[in-house]
Amino acid sequence: MRIALGIEYDGTDFSGWQRLKTEASVQASVEQALSRVAAHPVEISCAGRTDAGVHGRCQVVHFDSEAQRDMRGWMLGVSSNLPDSVAVLWAQPVAAEFHARYAARSRRYRYHILNRPVRAALDARYVTWERLPLDADRMHEAAQALCGEHDFSAFRALSCQAAHPRRTVLNVCVRREGQHVFVEIEANAFLHHMVRNIVGSLLLVGRGEKPTTWMGELLAGCDRQVAGPTAPASGLTFLGPRYPTHWGLPAEVSQLEPSVPEALPIESAWPETAS
Repeated sequence: MRIALGIEYDGTDFSGWQRLKTEASVQASVEQALSRVAAHPVEISCAGRTDAGVHGRCQVVHFDSEAQRDMRGWMLGVSSNLPDSVAVLWAQPVAAEFHARYAARSRRYRYHILNRPVRAALDARYVTWERLPLDADRMHEAAQALCGEHDFSAFRALSCQAAHPRRTVLNVCVRREGQHVFVEIEANAFLHHMVRNIVGSLLLVGRGEKPTTWMGELLAGCDRQVAGPTAPASGLTFLGPRYPTHWGLPAEVSQLEPSVPEALPIESAWPETAS
């Protein structure tokens, strides 16, 4: 039987999602917990890898097991064997053809900036602090240049393993709520560090150091060295993927709008890790 899980995690104390030989990873923690509940070794596939320090609101994974457990048993049993910073939100059976990574039509991220003169104390693990005033409206205006299919080389990490730099951004929004500025972006897939590099550039626009037209100029120039710095990992959260509704997954990861164009192969992406 193939089973899908929705997982949330605080990425602060992990080296990232992907399993590593020596360092703590979210994937290894989930696989160890699943293997204990299933009473056999379990490997999982995820919708999108995240880097060290990046959080997950609803990561989706799938695994195969013939162990006789009900869905509540998987959810609670696995959660009880996970670190406090990781929890299974839901579990449900899916068709054998479902693949958490390849079936996803888009991925969504949110970047959280605390914009005030004093650094964070309570929320330090989940925000990036910016003491200089930011103009969120200018940032939003500048970010609209990113929508559509583009070559995102200007926002691509040197270590990126993707086969090509073209991605389709479906929407991007920058909004302010009191002292908090949020950057939300949805795309068919992401390049390594793409979101954090975009935010690093948008911060320069928000401070008034660059014009709102600068983001479009960066896209056209395809030069990573000209764009802004990589924003810290702490402010980034992978909200989750979206799947066509026929897979029957929970509403938070189901795509109710028309499908994303599939002209570009999303399987070659390093999906944030947009982180």
